[in-house]
Amino acid sequence: MAKHIFVTGGVVSSLGKGITAASLGQLLKARGYKVTMQKADPYLNVDPGTMSPFQHGEVFVTDDGHEGDLDLGHYERFIDESLSRESNFTAGSIYQSLISRERRGDFLGGTVQVIPHMTNAIKDRLTRIADQSNADIVITEIGGTIGDIESLPFIEAARQFKMSKPLGDVLFVHVTLVPYIPAAHEVKTKPTQHSVKELRSIGVQPDFIVCRSDHDLPDKVREKIALFCDVRVENVINCIDAASIYQVPLNLYAQDFDVKVLKALLLEPADIDLRDWKTYINKMNKLKGEVDIAVVGKYVSLPDAYLSIIEALGHAGVFHGHKVNVHLVDGETLKEDGVEKVLAPMDGILVPGGFGIRAFEGKIAAVRYARENQVPFLGICLGLHAAVCEFARNVAGMTNANSAEFENEVPYELEYPVIDLMPEQEDIDDLGGTMRLGAYPCKVADKTRALAAYGEPIIYERHRHRYEVNNTFRERLVEAGLVISGLSPDARLVEMIELADHPWFVASQGHPEFKSRPTRPHPLFRELVRASVARRERPDTARKA
Repeated sequence: MAKHIFVTGGVVSSLGKGITAASLGQLLKARGYKVTMQKADPYLNVDPGTMSPFQHGEVFVTDDGHEGDLDLGHYERFIDESLSRESNFTAGSIYQSLISRERRGDFLGGTVQVIPHMTNAIKDRLTRIADQSNADIVITEIGGTIGDIESLPFIEAARQFKMSKPLGDVLFVHVTLVPYIPAAHEVKTKPTQHSVKELRSIGVQPDFIVCRSDHDLPDKVREKIALFCDVRVENVINCIDAASIYQVPLNLYAQDFDVKVLKALLLEPADIDLRDWKTYINKMNKLKGEVDIAVVGKYVSLPDAYLSIIEALGHAGVFHGHKVNVHLVDGETLKEDGVEKVLAPMDGILVPGGFGIRAFEGKIAAVRYARENQVPFLGICLGLHAAVCEFARNVAGMTNANSAEFENEVPYELEYPVIDLMPEQEDIDDLGGTMRLGAYPCKVADKTRALAAYGEPIIYERHRHRYEVNNTFRERLVEAGLVISGLSPDARLVEMIELADHPWFVASQGHPEFKSRPTRPHPLFRELVRASVARRERPDTARKA
């Protein structure tokens, strides 16, 4: 039977519950336990798939096609496990399933209530992921902040779940804020005391308190928190701000957090293997140079919208011993006549995914600058669409080539829809039915940069898109010099393109950023950064200060 750990948060949001949970998972896995993770979100959206990135950051996609919370990305990067649709559920999805069952008459006319029906449905999700993953330990982060009305059913379900299990099978970790007050020259414990009081008022006594602060906590402060919150002093963990999120597991390890958790779960603390993680941290702390890479998108006012891309660039940078300075460039304001001023100082250019026409012309301008000026380039999803459209317009002679996604939004008749729906998609009314979601295979062509990067002929990338490269124009594009470097196994769908006469110009229909790991950077990001470093260090580079 799996052991369960619930991670809750208090005082304020954005304290780092996800990083704390992921760090603990990383340490427990390093001790030989099979760990899986889960995020329970209290909002009423069924999933983040229809939410604006401005609202909730990026949408993380799993291998099995679930559109999930961005914390799933942290989980995967830390525990190096591929998660599934069971790893994320929302209040909206729970309510949706309950209402569907009620409409079918599954409750035999009974009154459907938060307790026991919603809490039972939540508990079912907790046991389901344990059964399907066959994990030794399941870590579930409960979103929101203690005191929020939305999260009450989730906390209540977790409380009931613990009471139904034997002693030592379930524990609670509460992440809270211990602020430093400059005027008083000391950290204050009262917010933590109130947060734990709120948690205890709904029946949950935390087993561990992880104290987030920008100052170290003296022993007297930890003793005070332990006294007022009824937690053993050794279980009050100091989680001070770190220079990198990847340092957090080692900071927690230094306080024996994982050993104490295993003891509370009545499990043996087997020997730990942190060699790869420590090697990564050591390399990260000894970077010998830096490169500047522009990410030309439309959600640039919220960096979390491109979280996995930023992290993947960082992983590749550490691999090459260089800090990657990510410059978020608003494609909506990027114009042909001003593109050089913005992009000339860059060593590399990345155009990420997205939906809608806004900023698309700016992305095309960035692609053209990268192609004409030999700047290393990586296109992702809509970035591939922009690359194909730019090549069609300016190399293959297809004036005003564009994507059929924007057919009703362009001021001209779309003669060359080089990006379009596949014929079998056109008669589907539900646009969700036309979406490619999750991992799909790709056959990589011989003698291409893509094959040199991946090192294997069949690869899998996660997708989240609707439109494809239009096969009607494929031959004409190839004749003009576009290299189709990746196809679906049946050769119907273009998965990757590149240019032969360019230092590094590759675009992928999938989202490679979702599979990058700190100790194993994704091949496409690794090679983009390699080419960017080479451009930076080339003595005759055209890069402008």
